[in-house]
Amino acid sequence: MAIYRRAISRRGPVAFRRSNPVSATSQVESLARQLADQIIREREQAKARQRLGRIFTSFDATDDVLPNNIETVTRGLFAGNTGSLTTMFTSSNLTATQKTYFQEIFSTGDPASNNNANAELSMAYGHFNGSGSKDLTGNLNNDTPTRAIYKQYAQLLLAPNDKKFTINGTDTNEIYVLNFNRARIREKLDPGNFELTLAQLSGSAVGGINADSVPNNAHTGSNVKVSGTGKYIQIIDDSSLTSGGSVSEGGLVYNLVSGSIDEGTAIHNATSPVYYGLLYPQHGVAILNGEQLNKDISTGGVNFNSVTASAVQGANAVKLFTSLNASDALTDAGSNGGIQARSSEQVKSTYYFVRVKNAEYNYSNNPSFVTGSLGELYFNTFTNDPQVYITTVGLYNQRRELLATAKLSQPLLKNYTREALIKVKLDF
Repeated sequence: MAIYRRAISRRGPVAFRRSNPVSATSQVESLARQLADQIIREREQAKARQRLGRIFTSFDATDDVLPNNIETVTRGLFAGNTGSLTTMFTSSNLTATQKTYFQEIFSTGDPASNNNANAELSMAYGHFNGSGSKDLTGNLNNDTPTRAIYKQYAQLLLAPNDKKFTINGTDTNEIYVLNFNRARIREKLDPGNFELTLAQLSGSAVGGINADSVPNNAHTGSNVKVSGTGKYIQIIDDSSLTSGGSVSEGGLVYNLVSGSIDEGTAIHNATSPVYYGLLYPQHGVAILNGEQLNKDISTGGVNFNSVTASAVQGANAVKLFTSLNASDALTDAGSNGGIQARSSEQVKSTYYFVRVKNAEYNYSNNPSFVTGSLGELYFNTFTNDPQVYITTVGLYNQRRELLATAKLSQPLLKNYTREALIKVKLDF
C-alpha cells in the first residue's frame, strides 16, 4: 500500500512594504508649485513683452466697466434749447383747409418768408359735437374739423370707453390743444417746468361791437383782440402736489391748475385751485378746458368766447395763439409770458475706464515716429526715453472691429514716467 505524505511549506511570514502617504502628497504639491511658478513667470514675461508693444488692452468687466448708469437730462423745449417761447408766428404755408384743423406755430418768423423759422408746436380747437367749424368735404356725417380734433385726441389719450375729457370731475365738450414738436420733447415734457400765460381777450369784436349783442359766430379768430385791461392768468401742472402724476390710458397725466413757476413752483390757492386742463407729458400734449377759458377773468377765465355755432368756421385756435403771444408784454419785468417748458430724458450711460500704465503705449506706429526704409526711430533718444501723445481712444469688440472712438480735448503726453486714467462715457 502506498502511503502519500502532504508536503508542508515552512516559509516564514510574508512582509508587505507600505509607501508613506505624507511623502507622496508633498511631492505632488512640490511639482504643482513648480508648475504654477513656471506659468506665472511665463505670464509675467508675456505681459512685460506685451506692454512694450501693446496696441490694445482688454477691459476687465468688473474693474474697468461701469454699466447701466441712468441720469435725467432736461433742456429747454424750444429752438436753441431755450425754455421760453414768448414770440410766436403762424404759418402762411398752411392751406385754408389745414387751418380749419390746426395752426402750426413757429419761432423766429413765418416759414413762408423766413428760412430759419423753427416749428415749435401746433394749436387746435376741438368740440365733441363738431360745433365751431364747417365740413368742407361735403360729407353728411357731421365730420367737421372740430369734431375730428376732439375725437382724435380722445382716442389717443383716453380709455376706449371714455368719450369725453374730464377736468376736475366734470366732462367738457370744448378743448384747446397744444401739441408740441415731437423731436423737441424727446422722452417727455418735464413736469414742474411747464407754464402757460394767457392774456385776457376782448369781449367784443374788432370795431367796438358790444359783446352782449353779438352772437358767438362774430368772435372768430380773425375778429379777436386782446383786452386793454392788461389782465392775464398763469397755468402750471400740479406735479408739486402729485409728484408721480396719475396713470391713464395716455400714460402719466397731471392737472393743469392756476399757478406760476417763477422763483419756484407756486400753485395759487393750492387747497382749491382753478382747474384748466390736463397735461400728458409723455405725449407732449396739453389739453385746456375751453369752457373754463370762456369765462371772465373774475371767475378764472380769459374771455375766449369760443365760437360754438353750427356750420361756422370759428378759427378758435387763433384765439389761443393771440392770447399766448400777447401775454409776455403784460408780465412783470424779469418774468416771462407765453409758454415756458422743458423736455426731460433719461440717458443710460456706460463708463469705460482706460488705464494706461507707465510702461504701456510709449511707442507709436505713426509714420512720423520712424524714418528710413528700415523703420529706425526718428530720434535716437526715443529708444530709451520715448515721448508720444495720446489723442484718441478706440473701443473694439471681441473680433477687434472698431466700434467707437473717443477724442481727447487735447493731446496727452505719455512716456515711461507718466500714467493715465481716461474715462470714456457712452450714452444710449
